Amino acid sequence: MDEFVVSARKYRPQIFASVVGQSSITTTLKNSIVRKHLAHAYLFCGPRGVGKTTCARIFAKTINCTSPTPDMEACNQCESCLSFNEGRSYSIHELDAASNSSVDDIRQLIEQVRIPPQIGQYSVYIIDEVHMLSTTAFNAFLKTLEEPPVHAVFILATTEKHKIIPTILSRCQIYDFNRIRTDDTVGYLKMIAQSEGIVAEDAALHIIAQKADGAMRDALSTFDQVVSFCGNELTYAKVIENLNVLDYDYYFKLTGAFLRCSYSEALLIFDEVLSKGFEGQHFIAGLCSHFRDLLVCRDEQTVQLLEASESIKKMYREQAASCDARFLFEALNLATRCDVGYKASGNPRLHVELCLLQISYLCAEKKKPDVAPTPSATPFAPTPTASAPAASPAPAVSGGATPPPPAATYAARPPAAELPKTIQIKGALNSIPEKIPHPAAKPVTDNATAAEAQDFTDEQLQKACQQYAAALPEQKVRAKNAVLGARKTIESDKRTISLKLDNELALREVEQEKSSLTYFLQQHLHNAQIAVEVSVEEDTDSKPVKPYGNENCYKFLAQQNPLLSTLRQKLDLDYE
Repeated sequence: MDEFVVSARKYRPQIFASVVGQSSITTTLKNSIVRKHLAHAYLFCGPRGVGKTTCARIFAKTINCTSPTPDMEACNQCESCLSFNEGRSYSIHELDAASNSSVDDIRQLIEQVRIPPQIGQYSVYIIDEVHMLSTTAFNAFLKTLEEPPVHAVFILATTEKHKIIPTILSRCQIYDFNRIRTDDTVGYLKMIAQSEGIVAEDAALHIIAQKADGAMRDALSTFDQVVSFCGNELTYAKVIENLNVLDYDYYFKLTGAFLRCSYSEALLIFDEVLSKGFEGQHFIAGLCSHFRDLLVCRDEQTVQLLEASESIKKMYREQAASCDARFLFEALNLATRCDVGYKASGNPRLHVELCLLQISYLCAEKKKPDVAPTPSATPFAPTPTASAPAASPAPAVSGGATPPPPAATYAARPPAAELPKTIQIKGALNSIPEKIPHPAAKPVTDNATAAEAQDFTDEQLQKACQQYAAALPEQKVRAKNAVLGARKTIESDKRTISLKLDNELALREVEQEKSSLTYFLQQHLHNAQIAVEVSVEEDTDSKPVKPYGNENCYKFLAQQNPLLSTLRQKLDLDYE
């Protein structure tokens, strides 16, 4: 039985031209060899499996090659290249900093640097995972790294550049390696499959490349795993089964259910996904990616951002044409929020199902007919006609609560076409304390009430204000006290009511209630021309400070007991 060599080692690049996805770096290294501008220290950094150590080995072999090719590639025929390929070169040294991270290891390296190479012109030292060196080891390495012997070249490789001290970084030429694109990975896997006599579908290779997430070594390891499972024929179905990847088809069917407003079908698809052993968060993360891919397929300029096979791209284009951009934006927002809150949810399955229901509702909301409701379908009281008797005034409600406005008030509301087409009940209920502080919050606009302009007395004004304050909710106790404590005067025009308040805090509270209070007074004083003006009392020096807020409470108490100020100064107390 022949010895098996994994693809990551068997197909490791031996020349610069075979390095995948790092053309800018390989071109720079070859140009430095051509112009003989070799630095004494290089730092190769980037994600795992993108070719850092491979490029370091190729570079080390090339600068010691005695007869390089015209395009500056190693000849693989001279004694230096053969000794390197056979693993017996004494001019190229590899050190694992993860297991040699102490000061003693660096001292031994410094002693070894003094020895000139036996074959070739340079002694190259490749230090992998250099970020694992201790701080003292880094400091011991500084002098040698800055001024090494002429024949010494250091190549440091790391996946975590931020862990390397700045004094080391300043002594190196830094090369940042990129993640390998999915198309480049697929192309390299196709070459390997042809060399091994394996028939592979493009969709299957794309799944392997996407699973690798830009790391060629991971892609080759996954390729070997899938070949062991599938044999010499790699199909899309077998690959997703072996790699436990959720099929594209589930997301296409799910989006179709959303567009048909079939929430029951969406829930059944999710149940089928769970029955196959997939996690809910894995499912919702894939749904986010699916909506993103549909968005980029709506525009020909962004189709190139979709990393998939041509057959899958065609399916995305067809479904994207039937999706509204607004639906995709809102659905992606809902799915992303579901993904973020998945781990914090006490019932993860219900959390995902609620997200599916909300997305299904998006299309249902869009398909509702934009028909204005008829007056008889509205929840308001009917408009009194000429033949119908006028509605009698409602009896007073016990406890000082405000009686409901007469039917004529509702009759004067805007026509049905101006009303919102949908009413979010939950949002309306949650916003009642803030946005609708009082049962009567809209101004009078009907002709019957607007014609009223009855005079009123101070006593009637005080009583109406007391009724308004009594009807306010409990959480608005400050506004209630401010309305009751304000000095109320009726101006000479018999229309303007002036409320004089003690401080700015009370002014802010009453300002928030001004429109609601104005309407309430218009109704109860039978004068639709009433206007309310709110201001702070100018002459407050002669009046005691009313305890509104922490600071005013302190001043009020300090007037009653001057020793309180002394206590506050000695203990360095704050108003809080």
